Amino acid sequence: PASGYSPRAAGARVPRLGGAMPGLLKRILLALASALSLSSAVLLAVALTTERWTRGRILCKTGAELVNASAPELVLFLGDIHFGLFQGAKIRQCGLGSRRSRIYIFPNLVKTLNTALHMTIILFLFVAIAFALVSFGFCVYNVRKIPYQSIKGPAGLYLWNFVAGLFGTLGIVSFIAAMKLHRLTERVANFRENVFQFVVLEEHYDFSLWLCVASVATHGTNVIVVAVSGIRFPKVQTKKPEEPVVTGEDLLY
Repeated sequence: PASGYSPRAAGARVPRLGGAMPGLLKRILLALASALSLSSAVLLAVALTTERWTRGRILCKTGAELVNASAPELVLFLGDIHFGLFQGAKIRQCGLGSRRSRIYIFPNLVKTLNTALHMTIILFLFVAIAFALVSFGFCVYNVRKIPYQSIKGPAGLYLWNFVAGLFGTLGIVSFIAAMKLHRLTERVANFRENVFQFVVLEEHYDFSLWLCVASVATHGTNVIVVAVSGIRFPKVQTKKPEEPVVTGEDLLY
């Protein structure tokens, strides 16, 4: 300025512009956060494409009642079922041996289910994948540069991880609601069964659902990693050896 005023000379703090490289420890932590975000998206993608969301034991009620089967004979009428969001398989036993059949949720079976809820589960998981990839992109950006906009920095990383974890949780809760409140396994087991009726004796969540749980836990871990990366740890300062002071007497000596 014309007056000769300098912010640095007056002791004022000059704002730090973006684009500088972050410290080594911060880059390592943010690289870990980016790996966690990417792994979360991969876990959800694998969960969507696999057919092990639930498994159970089914009893051919009609066949057991026709022969008035006793307790030991019920083994001849027990079958297995497992399925995911798109397909699965069923082993039915109605006294004539085991018969395996494939289960396809689309395009017909979904119409007998709670269609809106089933499509909502899939939508939630796709949104969770999208925000996990957004988190991955922003983590990579923060590894390379120090952002000058807060939405591109830790605040944005907190937001994207929270949203991805939220939609992943909504997908899990919605699937559990479909199983418990809408008898999902029973509807799938009895699809296109005109003669025999099946009842579900037991059902369990399988590994595909637990992959979604692991994805949500990954985003929780990510938030902790990002928080730790923002901590300014004290630098270890090594004490410099004192230099000998040379006096006039030493020179004369």
